[in-house]
Amino acid sequence: MTLLTKHHSNEQEAERDLLRLRHAIYTIQCPDKLRARVWKLLLHLVNVSSSCYISLVHRGPSLFDNKIRNDTFRTMTTDALFLERVSEDMLIRVLNAFVWISRQGSPGERTSDTSEEIQLRQKFRSLSSCANELSYVQGMNVLAAPFLMVMPEMEAFFSFSTFLWQCCPLYVQPTLKGVHCGLKVSCCVISLDLMTNTTHGYCNDFKLVDLCMNALDPTLYGFLLGKGLTANVYAFASVLTFSACTPPLSELLKLWDLMFAFGFHLNILYIIAQVAIVRRELLLCPSPMKILRKLPPLNAQPIISIAMVFCRTLPPSLYDKLVRHAYDESVADELGVQVVADPHQPQDDVSDTPAYMTEAMNRFHNVSLSGSSKGF
Repeated sequence: MTLLTKHHSNEQEAERDLLRLRHAIYTIQCPDKLRARVWKLLLHLVNVSSSCYISLVHRGPSLFDNKIRNDTFRTMTTDALFLERVSEDMLIRVLNAFVWISRQGSPGERTSDTSEEIQLRQKFRSLSSCANELSYVQGMNVLAAPFLMVMPEMEAFFSFSTFLWQCCPLYVQPTLKGVHCGLKVSCCVISLDLMTNTTHGYCNDFKLVDLCMNALDPTLYGFLLGKGLTANVYAFASVLTFSACTPPLSELLKLWDLMFAFGFHLNILYIIAQVAIVRRELLLCPSPMKILRKLPPLNAQPIISIAMVFCRTLPPSLYDKLVRHAYDESVADELGVQVVADPHQPQDDVSDTPAYMTEAMNRFHNVSLSGSSKGF
């Protein structure tokens, strides 16, 4: 708690305490009542303006309001606590406000901008190396949900907008811009077909999932590949929503705590960890897509334990690509893939548990036995 209330005399001291906060998030479970403050600190979000948010809300529906409403009514519908705390109207307001603040608009539209809106738009654009404007794409309603669950609506808007501009701007590029920002921004490139309302795109994340899976567990990767199951088949929703498509939300928030602390590239490792947890069942199943179609409910602690082992297990060159989400086509050729000879037969090699799984399960067992403090 002292880390969150301490006053700092200079920037260096503040950065040192942010490092301590990140370590605390990894070693001590973040209390629910402190999560909003922790997320804002890690986003470097200091000031919010009620007048600016109210002004954006008063603009009413944006050009994407119909698409927003087509998605918001089905957000987290199986989570009773979320439905109790977060209304569809809250989601609609936040998402429309994001569209208003993120779009440059025509000269006529810009004349109605307040000075606060102009400053906020400039601030958001300064957070990203991507020159294109952002807008609404399918799936953003699910990304907004955790913020509204954790903090009040106005704070959720500023945090959500900062998160998109700072952490994953390539998720929310307008289709008309032809989003292909390349390899320098650490997120996947997604576009939305305005005619068919379907999502497609070129996603470095999917390739990174496959590359990391192959490096960590070539037996499992080869088996899945033999069934025609690459990451773009079974991991699309998990990549697009940073695992928010898998319940329960209470466990997702713990995964996001760590991603706010150490980077949202961890989601790729979370996805592989979820697959690793059902590894034996997959290898014994003649139709593994039946399992991958709906992964087991999130259990944050073992997923985090496995993902942290992955961080140390991946080859440094591949981990560097993961962190930066850069993709070099030659890497795929350098990593050999051994496909199961007969894809219609279950894999016999299920007893050879990979070293990463043994280490991760031992870590999880030790943590469970020792317990941990619940506060900072």
